[in-house]
Amino acid sequence: MSKTASGRVGEQIAFQFLVKSGYKIIARNFRTKMGEIDLVALEDGCLVFVEVKARWSREFGLPEEAINQAKLASISRVGEIFRMKQRGLPPGSRIDVVAIELNNGGKPERIEIIKSVTS
Repeated sequence: MSKTASGRVGEQIAFQFLVKSGYKIIARNFRTKMGEIDLVALEDGCLVFVEVKARWSREFGLPEEAINQAKLASISRVGEIFRMKQRGLPPGSRIDVVAIELNNGGKPERIEIIKSVTS
């Protein structure tokens, strides 16, 4: 499966998991010239920018280990643009990561929300 296809699978799994966990998804794949945010949500009065990482194996490490400082900085910048384009958003925000390990059938073997990842 291609990286793009596995990304879509992971984002759909994350979307469903987050909704079941009480998040209200307000945007998917918000893109600018500066980057992209996979999911934007509200949770407990906080604006949440969500990065989704899915992996088929641990050959290249855990999914969450693929999030580096540059990626977090990019999400923060794109999040500022999102905030400027939307009205009525809560003042607080954070970045969460959804880490997903998939089996060969594309089903999640592990899914974890890592809250308040900072740059």
